[in-house]
Amino acid sequence: MTLLHRTVVPADHLWVRVCRPDWEDPFDPVFATIRGGRWTPPGSWPTLYLSRDLATARLQVTRLLEGTMVAPDDLTDDAFELVATRLPRRQEAADLVTAEGIAAAGLPPGYPVDGRGQPVAHATCQPIAAEAHDAGLDGVECRSAASPAGTGRELAWWPRGRQPRPRGTRAPYGSWRADTVTDTRTLFPV
Repeated sequence: MTLLHRTVVPADHLWVRVCRPDWEDPFDPVFATIRGGRWTPPGSWPTLYLSRDLATARLQVTRLLEGTMVAPDDLTDDAFELVATRLPRRQEAADLVTAEGIAAAGLPPGYPVDGRGQPVAHATCQPIAAEAHDAGLDGVECRSAASPAGTGRELAWWPRGRQPRPRGTRAPYGSWRADTVTDTRTLFPV
């Protein structure tokens, strides 16, 4: 067992989530429960994966297209959507952003990649998530694996019966695909 570093999730932060237009409820965390993810062992607990900012959301789109012949510039303006939420107050997460937090979790200093430049496997991350979950934390705030350089930021949030507070309406991909759109408040006024 490690001594995970903890961080307080900003209560007034506007988190965003990339979704497909046909998703009835983009805030339904059950999909990750079934399939698993980097911070969710398959068959474990509900998890909602959120991006801290628009740059990370765009990185997520690029990651979703990996292995296809499609590039983000090839997409139609309605290929994806973005939704925004504010989380309940007093959320505490494992810190997997800072060098100290990454070291405390036993991850390589270059996380999300290892010393050879390869992505750190889900199987390496899931026991850390289980430890944080069992310790009563509300999620994992981490460097985004969609960004090998570790520049993006994500939150794997465990609702534990709580509901996120949606903000605004869905924003079609065409409204946030350009790097010139940098502030989520442009799309989701507070």
